Amino acid sequence: MRNITKLALATLLGTAFMTTTVSADSDKGLKIFSKKVKETCGMTGADFAKKHTQDEWTAIIDDSKFADELKTICGGAEVKEKYLEDLGDFAKEYASDSGNVPAC
Repeated sequence: MRNITKLALATLLGTAFMTTTVSADSDKGLKIFSKKVKETCGMTGADFAKKHTQDEWTAIIDDSKFADELKTICGGAEVKEKYLEDLGDFAKEYASDSGNVPAC
């Protein structure tokens, strides 16, 4: 009985940490967009993310073309490679078909 309880508790804690990590990436992407891209881009994060659906953003990210799409949409805006994953998560989270609206 103790082993089952320990296993259940470990599973619950593991799931809680994974859920927190997933939501943190899009939040981090929101902050990066607001601080590093918004001014150059000339639009809000909501306007940027709404340029594509979640499936379209996923395809762009999977094809490693997010940086090119960012430059196309934002008139040549460039960001460091380390920010692209979080910005991609941000774009997917607030895509046109997501129903979510960012606070930037």
